[in-house]
Amino acid sequence: MKKIFTAFITLLLILTMAACSSTASVATTSAAAVQTNETAVNSSTQSTTVEAAAAVTAADLSATHESAEDYTWDSASEVAIALNNDSITVSGEGAAAIGSIATITSAGSYRISGTLADGQIVVDTADVGTVRLILDSVDISNSTSAAINVVNAKKVVIVLADNSQNLISDASTYVYASAEEDEPNAAIFSTADLTFYGNGSLTVNGNSNDGIASKDGLLIETGNITVNAADDGIRGKDYLVVKSGSLTVNAGGDGLKSDNDEDASKGYILVESGTLNITAGADGLDAVSNVLLNNGDFTINTGGGSNATLAADASAKGIKSDTAVTINNGTYRIDSADDAVHANVSLVVNGGSFVIATGDDGMHSDATLTINSGDIQITQSYEGIESASITINDGNIHIISSDDGINGAGGVDGSGTMQGFGGGMGGGGTRPGNRPGGQEQGTPPDGAPAANTDGTPIQSPAAQDGTTADQMTLPDAAAGANMDTFAASGSISLTINGGTIVIDANGDGIDVNGSIEMTDGLVLVNGPTNDGNSALDFDSGFNISGGLLVAVGSSGMAHSLSATSTQNSVLVNLSSAQSASTLINVQNSAGESILTFSPTKNYQSLMFSSPSLVTGSEYTVSVGGSSTGDAVDNLYTGGAYSGGTIVGNFTISSVVTLLGSEGRR
Repeated sequence: MKKIFTAFITLLLILTMAACSSTASVATTSAAAVQTNETAVNSSTQSTTVEAAAAVTAADLSATHESAEDYTWDSASEVAIALNNDSITVSGEGAAAIGSIATITSAGSYRISGTLADGQIVVDTADVGTVRLILDSVDISNSTSAAINVVNAKKVVIVLADNSQNLISDASTYVYASAEEDEPNAAIFSTADLTFYGNGSLTVNGNSNDGIASKDGLLIETGNITVNAADDGIRGKDYLVVKSGSLTVNAGGDGLKSDNDEDASKGYILVESGTLNITAGADGLDAVSNVLLNNGDFTINTGGGSNATLAADASAKGIKSDTAVTINNGTYRIDSADDAVHANVSLVVNGGSFVIATGDDGMHSDATLTINSGDIQITQSYEGIESASITINDGNIHIISSDDGINGAGGVDGSGTMQGFGGGMGGGGTRPGNRPGGQEQGTPPDGAPAANTDGTPIQSPAAQDGTTADQMTLPDAAAGANMDTFAASGSISLTINGGTIVIDANGDGIDVNGSIEMTDGLVLVNGPTNDGNSALDFDSGFNISGGLLVAVGSSGMAHSLSATSTQNSVLVNLSSAQSASTLINVQNSAGESILTFSPTKNYQSLMFSSPSLVTGSEYTVSVGGSSTGDAVDNLYTGGAYSGGTIVGNFTISSVVTLLGSEGRR
């Protein structure tokens, strides 16, 4: 989104030049500790950080404490622990009970059953073997502390016995031995590696702080687990791995969390499969290191959902990593007050199905964002896809945004040259719910011409040199004056190598403060209706060498693609706006339609590039009428077009052609 405030921009340019390199593109440090402030770094640091994030492989993340022996044991060797409301009976060696507290001091398998109204299971052993807690229909509550407290052990496996239903609840207020203590702080708390396994069910109520927490690694192999927590739902400090099972988390803080920021190989979340339903007041998944999602069925609601209002310092992202997010497959339904999917360094989507509604960005990465495949439906967003470097190789992507559909800009999330005045991330204006004076998103600046909707046919004005409009070519867009060219950077780019991208944006359809390259794919943009924005907005050129590009919107700032392109394009600026759903058609001299499109909103310009635009050939542009073809995403194929009004003709004499008056930059 760019607005024409000449005096303001002149001043801003001066301030920007004074700031020099301190406003470079992306704020990052290393994979171990990525800064989230708005201090930018140069492109070499950005590149190093991205490489460090990519160096962490799936094999690195799968190296957990799990072993096959965790899930096999001799039932004859089990020690029975019977809970009797306010007392405990231990049958066997390795554990002892005093009142309503049972303490396990040896490795082994312990089958626990019954109800404990106010008590605790404690694990405190120096043995190197595994402690196996078999929960067989237990109901354990504690009024002053955790219900299960692993003080010391090498590894603890909690087994949910077949057909069992288990309930664990801690205190609302903990009582510690001294003011310096703050642990345990979860209903199930462990200082050791912790695993959950079994076909039974478990409900955990973390009434004071977290529901389940391990200060080492936490792994969920199987199980039907429900966690209700005042703060974080499930926390594995070193890592949190979900292999399968069913998880339901209702958390006042983060849903799933891993937060070891002292070791670059730790602090990650890995989900292999399973069903995850997460409702969180803060982030749904939050990892200080990597998030790797190989599969799974996710339903995530954060911060009250996409229509909620967040405090300025709050984070309520659906999936968040301080380093890298990689999504290989799975189904994702995300309703988030903040970004739906967010990475501070690298975001890669290799597959999966997404339905996203968000109060901020659909998918965001501060440095690089790559989509190799997947079905991505962003039904509500401030900006759909945002990063400094965006590469789309394939996929089916649909975006609805209140500001820019795809935004390429430098800086961390929410930053940019100046909030509310275009160019940088979030530069299209304040986010929903925060607009000054109730102003509607997309209102053009004072003095900008409003869209004309009288439906009069296009007039093809002659150029000053006497050539007709159908002979006019437009210079490389990057050469024109641009009110926020200062925000452009060689490291900021959008590359489209394939896939289908359909955008419905109230701001710029595609806004890149750098360069755009398109080699293949289908891009359909239903852009803005006000002249303060354009369907395509770029600072350093748009080179196209293949694919089909159709971008409609307002005409005030519409500009052509780069003359260095190898595929022909035409910019058609109509003299008056056409109503939504009014067909726009381009036919060759043989009367064959090479484009029939039905925009979803009022429009006054068309940017069209296709292999069907042949040098030396003449074409006719019509609006209105009807088509008997089949429409997918409002793009018609086959059938016959008829009944339209001819609004202009053009001949392709160079790679860039202009029909109609030129928009301003």
